[in-house]
Amino acid sequence: MDSRRRTGKNIVASEDALSEVLGFSLTLGIMVLALGVIGVAGYPMLEHMQERGHLLNIEQSFSVLQPNINKVAYGKAPSQSVELKMYGSQVSVAGTSRMNVSMRVWNSSSSAYNTRSIERQMRTIENQYGENNVAYENTGTWARYPQGMSVAISKPDFAYYDNTLLIPMVTISGSRSISGSGLTRVVSQGGQISVSMYENVSMVSLTITSDYYEGWGKYLNETLEMGVDSVDHQNKTVSVSRSYNPGIDVLITLSPMSVTIE
Repeated sequence: MDSRRRTGKNIVASEDALSEVLGFSLTLGIMVLALGVIGVAGYPMLEHMQERGHLLNIEQSFSVLQPNINKVAYGKAPSQSVELKMYGSQVSVAGTSRMNVSMRVWNSSSSAYNTRSIERQMRTIENQYGENNVAYENTGTWARYPQGMSVAISKPDFAYYDNTLLIPMVTISGSRSISGSGLTRVVSQGGQISVSMYENVSMVSLTITSDYYEGWGKYLNETLEMGVDSVDHQNKTVSVSRSYNPGIDVLITLSPMSVTIE
């Protein structure tokens, strides 16, 4: 009898031990699986969040750079120096962007309309972070993402008030480029600013060729109520225009600027 009882206890103990081993193995398997899922899906997600944070910091730094550079563009300061953190990106002065302003101006001496136009190359101060680009171009800050069109981060300083239209034209010279993860310094030096005024203007057309042409078209349409006449995606060009009746005054500021990256 005692032998049977001992045998029964041994069987129960064996079953309990087996259950503990199976439970431990199951728990360990779940932990390993969870760690595998985190490694496969979690790490890329954390990396993406980090990259997104870096991009937001770059955008914010350019929003700080914009008003400082504009002080030089408007002659409020002879020069400005702004530090930028690169996060493994490339900061450069580059590009071939340009803007053409065409106006229909009333000539009182000949009692007829004349067409006046002015065109300048603008160029950019640009930070390329992976497939994302953030840039200062003609008093505004712009961003271009791989999955969508370009947008204005900080709007440029075009203005229409009291029958007067202000059109800034900031032309940037320089060709320096720096890559890395540390700090870099953008130094801008102002040139001789000139202002041209046109009276009795009944129509203004703007044609902008730029990597950020889509953002320019949206901005000019929404802010200055200019109609989008054409968009050339292949040549990255947008054309807008607006008629004014009665005629308005147009002020065009030409601001040459040399920029170096240190």
